[in-house]
Amino acid sequence: MTTAQQLIDRSVPFLDAVKNRTAGGELETWLNTHHGPGSPLYDDLARMITDGVRDGWAANIEVDGPKYRRSRIADPQDALNYFSVTAVYMDSVEPYRGQYHQHPYGELNLVVPLNPGAKLMGPRGWSGPGWTAPGPGSHHYPEVKGGALIALFYLPAGRISYDIAPPAE
Repeated sequence: MTTAQQLIDRSVPFLDAVKNRTAGGELETWLNTHHGPGSPLYDDLARMITDGVRDGWAANIEVDGPKYRRSRIADPQDALNYFSVTAVYMDSVEPYRGQYHQHPYGELNLVVPLNPGAKLMGPRGWSGPGWTAPGPGSHHYPEVKGGALIALFYLPAGRISYDIAPPAE
């Protein structure tokens, strides 16, 4: 059984490696090249966060019913280079939008599909297993389609803002 502390401990060397990089397309490409599916880091984190959701210590707070849940696993702290760690669980076959929000300092987001074909909307479009890295100042609805997935995300300084209005559609 994986614990939240084991996930945090496994995240430390990763956050040491990315602490001086800026979220965005270049970092997203680097993450998927060096730490994408099949790599030790991706596979370990995907297994650990899947265990956490199954065991009830991750993504256990309902935001919009049982199919949209999240929870913060760790607040920003020195050991994590002042990143926070949060998990989101979303489950919808049809495209579903969560809460509109902004990333003042960007986001590093590990996408773990639980169903084949489950995808998360990222800055480059629909994303299956791998990483997305919305840049500083980016804002969006978290969107899922194709089934259930977990998004394990790392926020510099723990910064995320839900007090931003979405653009008119």
